[in-house]
Amino acid sequence: MTGYGKASAVIGSRRYTVELRSLNGKQLDLGIRMPGAFRDKEMELRKWLGQEVVRGKADLIIQYETEGPDARHELNLPLIGHYLDQLGSLAHQRGMRSDMLLDAALRLPDVARSAQEEVSPEEWAQVRALVGEAVAQFQAHRVQEGAVLEADFRHRLGEIGATEAGLDALLSARIDRVKARILQHVTENLERGRLDENRFEQEVLFYLEKMDVTEERVRLRAHLAYFQEIMEQGDEQGKKLGFIAQEIGREVNTLGSKANDAEIQRRVVGMKDELEKIKEQVLNVM
Repeated sequence: MTGYGKASAVIGSRRYTVELRSLNGKQLDLGIRMPGAFRDKEMELRKWLGQEVVRGKADLIIQYETEGPDARHELNLPLIGHYLDQLGSLAHQRGMRSDMLLDAALRLPDVARSAQEEVSPEEWAQVRALVGEAVAQFQAHRVQEGAVLEADFRHRLGEIGATEAGLDALLSARIDRVKARILQHVTENLERGRLDENRFEQEVLFYLEKMDVTEERVRLRAHLAYFQEIMEQGDEQGKKLGFIAQEIGREVNTLGSKANDAEIQRRVVGMKDELEKIKEQVLNVM
């Protein structure tokens, strides 16, 4: 299931921003990007986030912007001196002014560097709390998406159930049409006096039993009810929902193969369409 959370706060002279986001995935694939000073905290974050995120392609990003003077940055004096020596030699050879050399040297790469530092326990506690805020927003986003998915599941299950319930009249009419068609076929090919009424009824019943879908309809209703029951059992039910969706598909397919009626087939196609959308959404919770 996708999720997104973001938190921001000023800690010391820096504004920290933390983002946590994930895409669908069956396993947890967690990437962490953060300042080098926090690298020794990576395993702590991975263990914690593994319990919170559980699965999916997830990324945690911790970054900051300096909002004022930051004592943790310093000039790279040896490199600046090296730049000045080279620029002075070049200026002397070319007869150029040397009063602007320092300004030119300060524009060259790597003249400023981050001082080696250790993060204080107090600062790390604040950054970790900021990560906690992002995780809380991330989980709230997932809960909201889960509610939308649940509503969509219930709607589509209801559509399938309503379509199945509406088959009663069609199936009854189909039986009458089958009897009439068989009787017409027989009377057109046999003399009326040679027709055995009892045998005719037996043959019709045998044929109708092969077309009977009572068991399939009972199992379909049971699977629809079970799907909703599993949804109410909380998290980590994606695989079960996937299995139940497969069972629903088997019963719907059998209904279609036994339909022998254009209107019933049309309604079965509608049920299949709703089921395919359910299967697509189930992938978001697996």
